[in-house]
Amino acid sequence: MSDQKLELSSGLSADTSLRRPGYPLRIASSDPIPFNQPYQSGDEARYIEAALTNGVLGGNGPFGQRCEVELERMTGAGRVLLTTSCTSALEMAAMLLDVGPGDEVILPSYTFVTTATAFARTGATPIFVDVREDTLNLDESLLEQAISWRTKAIAPVHYAGVGCDMAAIGAIASSHGLAVVEDAAQGVMSDIGGKALGTFGALAAVSFHETKNLSCGEGGALFVNDDDMVERGEILREKGTNRAQFFRGAVDKYTWVDVGSSYVLSDLNAAYLWAQIEHAHAITARRLEIWERYHRGLADSEREGLLRRPVVPDGHQHNAHMYYVVLPTAQQRDRLLTSLRARDIAAVFHYVPLHSSPAGSRLGRAVGAMTVTDDLSARLVRLPLFTSMTDDQCDRVVEAVLAELKTSSHAGELC
Repeated sequence: MSDQKLELSSGLSADTSLRRPGYPLRIASSDPIPFNQPYQSGDEARYIEAALTNGVLGGNGPFGQRCEVELERMTGAGRVLLTTSCTSALEMAAMLLDVGPGDEVILPSYTFVTTATAFARTGATPIFVDVREDTLNLDESLLEQAISWRTKAIAPVHYAGVGCDMAAIGAIASSHGLAVVEDAAQGVMSDIGGKALGTFGALAAVSFHETKNLSCGEGGALFVNDDDMVERGEILREKGTNRAQFFRGAVDKYTWVDVGSSYVLSDLNAAYLWAQIEHAHAITARRLEIWERYHRGLADSEREGLLRRPVVPDGHQHNAHMYYVVLPTAQQRDRLLTSLRARDIAAVFHYVPLHSSPAGSRLGRAVGAMTVTDDLSARLVRLPLFTSMTDDQCDRVVEAVLAELKTSSHAGELC
């Protein structure tokens, strides 16, 4: 076998004796489908050039201010503060709430690590609860049992841009005097009953990472919906100084007045982001078309019990941030991923539950059984979805998924 050749997606050939164990045979493709491809509206370079010309490259420049005002208008958020990342925004939220040692913050285990680290870095304990089986969002029915006298806040995560049950979460938080910090990293342009995600809690964090619907490479924002926190939020973002007040003429000099860090987004990044925000509705519309194409193409497979499609509750408008499927078993999930990779289709699984991670088990604590989190996280596959994705590419993915399901079905592996 050592003299046999196999064709790789790059068009090169490799000796099979050098192939690593378990590395899938690849079917050559002239059109690999990436998992994500950052979208450019066409105006990004022009706006970056304008930022270079006006000479304001740091934070709080013309493009940054323009982005903040427009995001406030689009979402109804009280005050939008652009940050270097969604992680930065979550860290600012923890500081604004004075979360520290001895405090507890409730969040789902099925989320990106920074939902937890933003609070754990202050010395607080992340309290993990299970997620709902339909949306994979925090299960609001489990909150009461997780609340203790140490609880400081609840941090729901809007998975896949589909909103949590914010009415129930808000009511529980209010009855216990707790703050709500929305992790709306994936939620820009989504709403519940016409109210934008990120505007339900006192604070919310969003992401403009290159994998998000609107992006600037690396970036984020803190939505401050409590007027009493706005001034301090500006101070924390400006390294603990009252620099923002100084530039507004509110003080005659600026100085160190609080804790904080360098969380302000560069105006170069903001210039890129402005080109995305200008096209936000068109970007969202195209992503929804792709999402619906997937949904239609896989409908029969769901009826046959071969997979489960995403669930969007009534009254929730999502932004088509992602499209995922849930397979009947973890083994079938793994086989589907291998099959798609062999066809030059970059699909991925998602989060490893935080409660079972090395740091999560050391720094946090799970309350109750994590049955749904453990089960669904092992069976979920995220399919490629990006704004510039073509209908043909979407159809290729659907056909590849159906082909693998058919193969598994014929092998008698489905349950």
